[in-house]
Amino acid sequence: MSRTDSEENLHDEAARAGWLYYVGGKTQDQIAAELGVSRQRAQRLVSRAMAEGLVHVRLEHKISSCLALEADLARRFDLQEVRVAPGLGPNSDPTRAIAATAASVIEKYLKSAAPLIIAIGTGRALRAAVDEMVPMDADQHRIVSLIGNIAPDGSASHYDVIVRMSDRVRARHFPMPVPVLSDTTEERSLFQRLRTSRIVFELAHTADVTFIGIGQMTADAPLLKDGFVSAEELAEMQAGGATGEIAGWIYDAEGQYLSGGINSRVGSVRVEPDRTAPTIGIAAGSTKVPAIFAALKGRLINGLITDEPTATALLSL
Repeated sequence: MSRTDSEENLHDEAARAGWLYYVGGKTQDQIAAELGVSRQRAQRLVSRAMAEGLVHVRLEHKISSCLALEADLARRFDLQEVRVAPGLGPNSDPTRAIAATAASVIEKYLKSAAPLIIAIGTGRALRAAVDEMVPMDADQHRIVSLIGNIAPDGSASHYDVIVRMSDRVRARHFPMPVPVLSDTTEERSLFQRLRTSRIVFELAHTADVTFIGIGQMTADAPLLKDGFVSAEELAEMQAGGATGEIAGWIYDAEGQYLSGGINSRVGSVRVEPDRTAPTIGIAAGSTKVPAIFAALKGRLINGLITDEPTATALLSL
């Protein structure tokens, strides 16, 4: 091994140790066990990561294994933009792993001097990413929501992000003024005919970049956990082939939207396949792998921000 290769591997190891310590919240004993090194070496690696500026909460050094996964994902799924964050180890929340990486990608677009229309979905991963963003003045942009945040009982979703994001970047924002799910198709049509709804829909359809969460349709489906559908409705959708969800719209294992069911009552903007503008999914975790894979297969997204374990699982399918 050359000296350059040895130094690069040491940087990789130090960056990973710093990531696990400062982002993953792991102890030096846990890091030592995960990396297969002594506690003393783990301590030295964490110190090196800070001394060399590899970690400032966000990871500044690209780990070579993540770069390789990014290249493989981009090549296999023909993606415009790919970011793979280091995993935080077993039993860790993958949302924490990808939040800072997703924030940096969103910030890249917000730093554009040219005015952009930025469409935003909802969910835990997007909210975590927005919480990691640095405050800035980006009033040249317009931020538009793809989805309403009103649940059937009239309450607001805890994971709506557009207002939170607008507060951070001081940009004009356009919330979706409709329920996530209407009671009937007629009611949905009524909401969508409102002038304010038409404005938001038109902006979303012409967005320069779109960031979306990807929901799984397993027993821990976000739509179920957040009270938008019942267990019976979820079971019915699963029987119909439901695999994933984007902005409330349900799709199957091929990335094709289901006909009928709750899709006839969803009030949000539907993300159509084969978009040319960047349409970036932000998602990670073992339960989300089938949903992400289906979205990639159906060309519902052309960009992805995820973590190492999820990327590896996707490439194995």
